[in-house]
Amino acid sequence: MSQMDPDAVSKAFVEHYYSTFDTNRVGLAGLYQEASMLTFEGQKIQGVQSIVAKLTSLPFQQCKHHISTVDCQPSGPASGMLVFVSGNLQLAGEEHTLKFSQMFHLMPTPQGSFYVFNDIFRLNYA
Repeated sequence: MSQMDPDAVSKAFVEHYYSTFDTNRVGLAGLYQEASMLTFEGQKIQGVQSIVAKLTSLPFQQCKHHISTVDCQPSGPASGMLVFVSGNLQLAGEEHTLKFSQMFHLMPTPQGSFYVFNDIFRLNYA
């Protein structure tokens, strides 16, 4: 069995996650499972439906993520992966961007892909 390159996997995941978030947030449902947990600005949310409900209820329709950094590490014997992202978030109609950080703990699926087990999002205020 070939070992996947964590940097390549994390880069592909980040591109997919944020392009989906920016164009079709409901489409993120496939990246989570019932045991998944999202902490969004300190609020803990568990399960696919609750997470998607939170993401789709955010008070803006359109946004664009601009990724600055992606760091990853292999995590534990189950072949998980930690992915830490920082960047800027541009909301439609807003002049200024918001800085954000997001951490994902990805776990492998039996089908050979990954799902988001943990997801922590924070806006970084100056």
